[in-house]
Formats: sequence, C-alpha cells, structure tokens
Amino acid sequence: MAEQYPRDELIVVLGTPTADATRLYAMTVTDGDPAWAGALSGVALGLPVYHVTEPAVKAEIPPAVYDEHVALMEMVIDVGEIATAVASVRER
Repeated sequence: MAEQYPRDELIVVLGTPTADATRLYAMTVTDGDPAWAGALSGVALGLPVYHVTEPAVKAEIPPAVYDEHVALMEMVIDVGEIATAVASVRER
C-alpha cells in the first residue's frame, strides 16, 4: 500500500500486546526491519504509526466497535508503556 498511495495519506495502527513488540513493529514501518530479517529490511517506509489504544485513535472508533474488539485487551496490557514506546518511534 505504501507504493500505491501517497505516504501522507497512510497511517499504521498497531494492536500489539507489549511495549517491546510495539517498538519493533513501529520501527519496522518507519525505518525498516531493525532485525534485517524480513521483507522490510532496509526499507524505510516513513509511515506514521499509532497503537489502537492511544486516545487519538480510540476517539475515531465507534464505542461499540472498540468495546467488542479492543476493550478486553486494553484491560490486560500496559497501555501507558505501549503509548510511550510507539510515541518514541513516531517522534524521532
């Protein structure tokens, strides 16, 4: 999709369960695969990345949909730590 559409029209929304996984995937879609093991090795897409539990994303999802698909996960993960991880990649 990053090749089909202008990058300023795309964002990546993650639903990862840990800060470490979030940081890794966020780095992959911005700077390229940091492990140099996947299809995005050395491919810097430069896409903005967010986590589904971040307030800005959550506000865009109808509450009933969020409750059905995300709310349970939100109760068992460290939302603050994940938000910090994705923000640190996004703000570089």
